[in-house]
Amino acid sequence: MSDPLQITPDPWQSLNQFTAARIALGRAGMSLPTQACLDFQLAHALARDAVNIPLDFTDLAGRLAANGIGSLTLQSQAENQRLYLQRPDLGRLLSPSSQKRLKNHMLSPADAVVVVADGLSSTAIAHHAGPFLNLLLPELQNNNYQIPPVCLVKHGRVAVGDAIAEAFAARLCIVLIGERPGLSSPDSMGIYFTYQAKSGTSTDADRNCISNIHHNGLSYAQALKKLLFLIAEAEKLELSGVNLKDETTETELENLPPLRNFLLAHR
Repeated sequence: MSDPLQITPDPWQSLNQFTAARIALGRAGMSLPTQACLDFQLAHALARDAVNIPLDFTDLAGRLAANGIGSLTLQSQAENQRLYLQRPDLGRLLSPSSQKRLKNHMLSPADAVVVVADGLSSTAIAHHAGPFLNLLLPELQNNNYQIPPVCLVKHGRVAVGDAIAEAFAARLCIVLIGERPGLSSPDSMGIYFTYQAKSGTSTDADRNCISNIHHNGLSYAQALKKLLFLIAEAEKLELSGVNLKDETTETELENLPPLRNFLLAHR
């Protein structure tokens, strides 16, 4: 009879190098090893924290200002985290006070607006919004786009950017938002791009999404390349969403060597 405390390795353990998914964890008797259980509990706690810990907007605005990036802090109609999670519709709308504040800051029409919302992962925005904006904004300025201060929206959903873009009469709306955390990526940031966004009219079909931006996912440089491609094509075609295809990945893959089927090596 085998010792139930002894960890039995999984024959597919070498495949862990190809994925962050929880595979080939081994077993102790009929259960998972203690370390695997503890790792799962930690990942679950980090995912919960990413959703529930509020984003420090004052700190974010200060870090942006230190890099010469002006910002304007706004609030959705979701007054607290509980309402934000239970009422997605409120997160898509600016509060009356924020609507008024936005009007007071409108100096001239803009070509593009950049919106940063906490979304479902404050951790993602805290980690990635600043570094990505440091790359994005100079590129937009080099293309002579007129850009107002970056709008930071507390308890914001993707569609909250539509009203902001409409207020500035901007052609381009770029929303950086914390994505729903996973057990292997609690700090994943997404980018949603909409051409000619209109509040109450634009739908998800009108947007392009660049997802999984984090240290173990899409890099800032890769995300920027995709976004700049989408912007250039949207300006040319005067549309975004399902009719605008991201062709950057296909172009890059053409230059890669053929992939070896690693499953065949473990038959």
